[in-house]
Amino acid sequence: MADLSKKKCVPCTVGTPALKGEDLRSYLAQLNNGWKVIDEHHLEKEYTFKDFKSALDLTNDIGKIAEEEGHHPDIFLSYGKVKVQLWTHKIKGLSESDFILAAKCDVCYLSRFGKS
Repeated sequence: MADLSKKKCVPCTVGTPALKGEDLRSYLAQLNNGWKVIDEHHLEKEYTFKDFKSALDLTNDIGKIAEEEGHHPDIFLSYGKVKVQLWTHKIKGLSESDFILAAKCDVCYLSRFGKS
């Protein structure tokens, strides 16, 4: 499969089935460590930092990426932590776009902070 971070998020339509089972495992295997599939419904990862400013910087960077992709995560910011949750609301589950955005979050984190 192609590098997910190089792909573009594509809007789903109502009625598109959410990814399940082996399809989810296959996409998850393409992401960096730390991503979890929760109840076959959403993706989640927590990034850690030594301070608040770094966490805020990643939050803002992910926000810019989300706007460019037209696919928006839930982002939880606290001192030294950013938790990202992704799912496609329209289909009430996970789509390829969720994994694409997750990969783009990791690329951003690696390029700015040099760790995964």
